[in-house]
Amino acid sequence: MGGNAKGRTTLEVGADGVALITIINPPVNSLSFDVLNSLKESYDQALRRNDVKAIVVTGANGKFSGGFDITAFGGLQGGKSNFVEMQKPGHVSEILSDTVEGARKPSVAAIDGLALGGGLEVAMACHARISTPSAQLGLPELQLGIIPGFGGTQRLPRLVGLSKALEMMLMSKPIKGEEAHSLGLVDAVVSSNELVQTARRWALDILARRRPWVASLHKTNKLEPLGEAREILKFARAQARKQAPNLTHPVVCIDVIEEGIVSGPRAGLQKAEEFQRLLHSDTSKSLMHIFFAQRGTSKVPGITDLGLVPRQVKKVAILGGGLMGSGIATALILSNYPVILKEVNEKFLQSGIDRVKANLQSRVKKGQMTREKFDRTLSLLKGVLDYENFRDVDMVIEAVIENVSLKQQIFADLEKYCPSHCILASNTSTIDLNLIGHKTRSQDRIVGAHFFSPAHVMPLLEIVRTQKTSPQVIVDLLDLGKKIKKTPVVVGNCTGFAVNRMFFPYSQAAILLVERGTDVYQIDRAITKFGMPMGPFRMVDLVGFGVAIATGTQFVENFPERSYKSMLIPLMQEDKRAGETTRKGFYLYDDKRKASPDPQIKKYIEKAREVSGVSVDPKLMKLSDKDIVEMIFFPVVNEACRVLDEGIAVKAADLDIAAVMGMGFPPYRGGIMFWADSFGSKYIYSRLEEWTKLYGEFFKPSSYLAERATKGASLSSAAEQAKSRL
Repeated sequence: MGGNAKGRTTLEVGADGVALITIINPPVNSLSFDVLNSLKESYDQALRRNDVKAIVVTGANGKFSGGFDITAFGGLQGGKSNFVEMQKPGHVSEILSDTVEGARKPSVAAIDGLALGGGLEVAMACHARISTPSAQLGLPELQLGIIPGFGGTQRLPRLVGLSKALEMMLMSKPIKGEEAHSLGLVDAVVSSNELVQTARRWALDILARRRPWVASLHKTNKLEPLGEAREILKFARAQARKQAPNLTHPVVCIDVIEEGIVSGPRAGLQKAEEFQRLLHSDTSKSLMHIFFAQRGTSKVPGITDLGLVPRQVKKVAILGGGLMGSGIATALILSNYPVILKEVNEKFLQSGIDRVKANLQSRVKKGQMTREKFDRTLSLLKGVLDYENFRDVDMVIEAVIENVSLKQQIFADLEKYCPSHCILASNTSTIDLNLIGHKTRSQDRIVGAHFFSPAHVMPLLEIVRTQKTSPQVIVDLLDLGKKIKKTPVVVGNCTGFAVNRMFFPYSQAAILLVERGTDVYQIDRAITKFGMPMGPFRMVDLVGFGVAIATGTQFVENFPERSYKSMLIPLMQEDKRAGETTRKGFYLYDDKRKASPDPQIKKYIEKAREVSGVSVDPKLMKLSDKDIVEMIFFPVVNEACRVLDEGIAVKAADLDIAAVMGMGFPPYRGGIMFWADSFGSKYIYSRLEEWTKLYGEFFKPSSYLAERATKGASLSSAAEQAKSRL
């Protein structure tokens, strides 16, 4: 069945009269249109055949189904699907309700590995579900800007109750088989090798009425009384609006659930047609772009296509137990890597180890880790004061202060003590790697492993390669990045690499506006409202003025013609303000780190304005939020264009991931370049040109942007790129 199509189902009838339908579509048995058509054919055949008494549905190779095949969404969003009748999820929903749930023969889902999204929706249409203890079950569709489209909004609340169903859908939170059993989502939990056999017996027991024959769509005993249900939904709606004010699909999901509770499940299924509208929304297109872009970062032309196999990293050493070093150590031991942490003296070493302990303890407090796991994880960390223990490490990550001569000395020492295959990585955020490795003969082993703070939490890992870094080292680091649950992005070597380089104009643009009359707090409000975790001034307070000045200086030295030079932060620092740590920066901070505006800021702005020799522009005093967002982010887009043009990044989608995971750019806007393309290169170019005339070279459009604007081309489409730095 399914011909030569990629995905299909098979049908085997046993001597017991049970038809076993198996979903086959590697790697996760996703429900492509081929699979869905084949599933319907298999069902129709099983229902027609007289030798079939009952049906069991399962997935090949230990996985039930990872859900609808999202590669097909691109076609649907572009209106390119051949499966016109299948385009409506309502059609699939009807098949599940009428063919599966409404059948006169009982069916049981045998769930192993995962049943996510459409996969779980198929399972919920069966009359019972048997699962393995570790199988993952969930409806994560909201992560893609859509809602469950195959009846999940109606069946899940009827199986697990309204509150739990809302949590699973709104937070895209899967649960394990054990919990699913205690909630009533699955009827029994058994081991993998007993799974299909148990499901077959269960199906026959339903037929013989020894077990209940349940159509979950019409089950009501788990639903709260109407008044109570309405209160729960009202609360969920308020939470969704508060936590994601820029998103509509969580509220649509709640509306569809409510429709089914108030007007009956069939009405709810009909309202699920909203799926179609959401699928074509900008939010869904953006989130799907991020989904695929994230999976594409580990494909690097000329590196990952050479057939190289990652070498096993068995032990890692870290130099420096400060905030970054201890965070990196935490990330590694959490993924079972033995770590050697080196410091210069006993006091620094102890505080580094204490930081790692504190990181792990916060997981214990949140219930994410048992005491026993805490002890086991911590035992993987060993503190040292010399290089003796470095003789058998496979990788070293240097995370000391940003000082060129210190780093050069460290790398010369590492070459002496570490084995010849050892990867020599630096966590520098701005210093040129060629400079760091200048005094060594091992430049093919030198690479940047730039984590973002806090390193055990932030998901991005920038892998920085020089002209001399060997492809094998990159492949090894891509593998390690995945194993420690980071999204790795490979970038070229330049000041600030990709993330910090793209975003250096972010705070500079904000300061330029403030010196010319825009209110500090209005800027932060507008940028937060846009979807950033915090505005540029709150961010400078968080990283601290010392770091802000040090990194700012790097950019002023390297890109003098387009850096906006201001004395605002140095003037504030002279006055004992250094950001959150001193409880005074652009904001005042109380004991609980709560920020409040400070009227004193005005005097520093006036001083800085005098030094810069600029005056207040009445137009900039009354900017709209839209103008603020454009004046702060278009210079970032402009710099991202240069990063792409110079070949620092392989592709625009990598910069989208870098912006989302490294800087907190809202994923539902698709990343910096994807978002920019929603305006078009012509519009961005004309705005930057206009501001250049009014406010100087800081805004001057890059040649890449100018060229794209002339052609009316998108910024993200692949170009004849410059000689790649990669």
